[in-house]
Amino acid sequence: MTAGTPTARRGRPPQTAKQADQVRARIILATAEVFAEHGSRGLSVARIIETAGLARPTFYRYFANATEPLHAVLTVSNDDLVGGIRSALERTEEPVQLGINMIEAYLYWASGHGPMLSPLFAELHDPGSPVSPYRERAMDDIRELIRAKFAKLGRTVPADLDLDTCLQTCEFVVYRISAGGEPSDETIAAARLTMIRSCLVTLGTREDVEYALTIPGLFPG
Repeated sequence: MTAGTPTARRGRPPQTAKQADQVRARIILATAEVFAEHGSRGLSVARIIETAGLARPTFYRYFANATEPLHAVLTVSNDDLVGGIRSALERTEEPVQLGINMIEAYLYWASGHGPMLSPLFAELHDPGSPVSPYRERAMDDIRELIRAKFAKLGRTVPADLDLDTCLQTCEFVVYRISAGGEPSDETIAAARLTMIRSCLVTLGTREDVEYALTIPGLFPG
């Protein structure tokens, strides 16, 4: 080798930004899979890297521990839920249809979580789980969106208890139908009606209920 000849670089070639994003996404996806099977208390770096098919040093290049990629999973989940509710509120000014749109957005969000939905709901009210504070932030954002929409429409802003009852009813119904695995289309349709009726009589006016009675299929009989 003559003087001035560049020496070959040893080791792993440098990653492009695109490659780094792909590896990070792979870790986050594996974290969601481990969480779906074991919950947050069963989450570990060993399980994540086994699921992702990556070496431990590769994991630590992107995350310091197993909880960090779970935060990324929960952030995306929250953003999808709040974004779906925001879009649902923006699509109409008619009060009954507003409620229907929000519930359909909630069901659409839930359908995208698959087996992850069960541990997600199981840990919503567990103060020791990282899921709980994320759930509270999402609910706070949704409450503010609903209050702002009611105010914009010139309607009485829902009382805290009424609004929380409506939101927690929706949470319970979705948890109830997902606890036994992937719900059937018929089960989801029945849950949709239960959620709509419950929120309508909790947050709606007499005029809203009378209007809803004219909508085919919303109430039996």
